[in-house]
Amino acid sequence: MKRWIALASLLLSLLLLGGCATNPVTGERELSLVDRSSEVALGEKEYLPSRQQQGGDYVVDPALTRYVQRVGARLAAVADRDLPYEFVVVNDSTPNAWALPGGKIAVNRGLLTELRNEAELAAVLGHEIVHAAARHGAQSMERSVLLQAALLAAGVAAGASDNDNAALLLGAASVGAGLINQKYSRDAELEADHYGMIYMQRAGYDPQAAVALQQTFVRLAEGRDQNWLTGLFASHPPSQERVEKNRQMARQLGAGKGRIGEAEYRRATARLRRDKPAYAAYDEGRKLLRKSPEKSLRLAQKAIAIEPEEGLFHELLGDALTLLDRPREARRAYDRAVRLNDGFFRPYLKRGALEADLGEREAARRDLQRSQQLLPTRIARQLLDRLNQ
Repeated sequence: MKRWIALASLLLSLLLLGGCATNPVTGERELSLVDRSSEVALGEKEYLPSRQQQGGDYVVDPALTRYVQRVGARLAAVADRDLPYEFVVVNDSTPNAWALPGGKIAVNRGLLTELRNEAELAAVLGHEIVHAAARHGAQSMERSVLLQAALLAAGVAAGASDNDNAALLLGAASVGAGLINQKYSRDAELEADHYGMIYMQRAGYDPQAAVALQQTFVRLAEGRDQNWLTGLFASHPPSQERVEKNRQMARQLGAGKGRIGEAEYRRATARLRRDKPAYAAYDEGRKLLRKSPEKSLRLAQKAIAIEPEEGLFHELLGDALTLLDRPREARRAYDRAVRLNDGFFRPYLKRGALEADLGEREAARRDLQRSQQLLPTRIARQLLDRLNQ
């Protein structure tokens, strides 16, 4: 009980010590429990693991990532808050984009194939920059701290036992775990739209593109495409209200003036759009893997025929061959996947597991250790423990 009284006192002390600060984007006074250095540190810590969990970085076309980074840097240069902004393309077909505290921003490959021009990309990135600059992620963390303090204080007042409060510690330890999938409040979304359009206008883009983007999102949401609904719409739900507010803001900023960049965007995304059928085959192959490894094998081969430089496709090929009890061929497929993207944990993990089954203990240990460096997982830890016995 004394330990819980001390913990509750600590959290409540944080509330008392945390003063009000001026939001750098809105200019409003607000409670601030998470300082800038903590925001930046959290973003740095979670950036790589978050990308690893979603397919790793998209490396097939480095020029596309550089293009996204140039557009992002153009917007970050006019943002109201100086942060170490970074921009990456994540190798995931789900249309999504997200921002971590401290300015760490990602846009999924699947969203880029749905955009029509550079100005729409600027609308997406500007929106995410505002989430970081206006401390929306940090505010979520602060609400969690407030909730933890209230629950602990209530538990102490009620005489709760250590076992009763164990779950609270687990919750406190996972404050940052859901940041990239959090559902922002209506006000935060409208705020990110509003100031994101201002950043677009400052950077020389036509703010009307933000209106067209939201109109597209509303139309797709009404079509109830499940892939879309589980992606961008889960954390950034579109609405007609957002369309209308964006339209009003665009008129104020000067709709129809500024850069669109349709030709530039089409050139930058040409390879990605060409490869869209390959990723569709890959996604279908992943769904069918356990049910029908033969079909998954054929779909992997189809994807590779279109884009032989994508490591995910060779990884799927290795998965299907493993299930079909063709381990030597599977090993070669995983070798290829690793060579094509040596910064992604999953091929190392799968190759390490296969090597362990083949009795290649040292090779398995190296691969599993590399997998753990990129993204610690329970299965890799268990396999390493088994190898070390």
